[in-house]
Amino acid sequence: MDLKKCKILLDAIDYRNLSKVAKDYGYTPSGIWHMIAAIENELGFPLFISSTSGVIPTDNCLRLAPALRELLKCNERLAHTMAEIRGVKSGSLTIGTYPSVSIQWLPHVIKAFQADYPGVAIQIREGIRQELQGWLDDSSVEMCFYTWRPKMKCAWIPLRDDPVVAVLPLDHPLASSPSYPLARCRDEKFIMPALGRDEDIAAILEEAGISPKIAFSTIENYAAISMIECGLGMSIMNELITKGRLNKVAILPLDPPCRINFGIALPSLSKASPAAREFIEYAKRMIPEM
Repeated sequence: MDLKKCKILLDAIDYRNLSKVAKDYGYTPSGIWHMIAAIENELGFPLFISSTSGVIPTDNCLRLAPALRELLKCNERLAHTMAEIRGVKSGSLTIGTYPSVSIQWLPHVIKAFQADYPGVAIQIREGIRQELQGWLDDSSVEMCFYTWRPKMKCAWIPLRDDPVVAVLPLDHPLASSPSYPLARCRDEKFIMPALGRDEDIAAILEEAGISPKIAFSTIENYAAISMIECGLGMSIMNELITKGRLNKVAILPLDPPCRINFGIALPSLSKASPAAREFIEYAKRMIPEM
């Protein structure tokens, strides 16, 4: 299977919409269908099932996807290495990240990086931790900017710590206090981001032996902050999330203090593309000083 067919097949898996894939590559939808049918004949098993909303990849198709992504990454590393030998920096990077990192830190790193390497295209994919880990595992992204957790099965590059804070409505009884007792979370209407399981926050609460009464769950912390502004409850989150927006909330340090560690996760630093390794160096140099 040639590399172009690999890319088209992976886009079909990701988008599950052959009309979009056809438009991206300048084909008709029927042309993409014929190409997929030819790949199926070559492989000897079906890849997609038609549905009213698009196409659904079969289990065998999903099993094939990580190997196809790795094939494209190998080709990308080869192209990057050849370009590096010629003294030309080119290629592409796909980076997974928390929204807070993509808002606060990555634009500055990308600006500095592309000033020196304008030939490298960068794509950012934002998500919660569960999504980021899935993208890293199936090689949809080359690296992820998120937080450290024990027993991570990947290379880890620490960048900086960030304090965890309590976020309260302005009319909360403790809104003007110097700190917020973590144990009080037991008695609050707690708002939990990340589909009801923010792993960083859940770990802090579990370590403290606290089982909060979860009143609401959201996908992102920014939605949780808006709910707190409306007086629907409170939450705890890392301080970076609260930066860069006008928050009509009270933000207090925790008692006892808690911190989480931000960094870069990737399958292997030694196998990363030259552009990826160079981008990591920019992040290591710049983010700790922000």
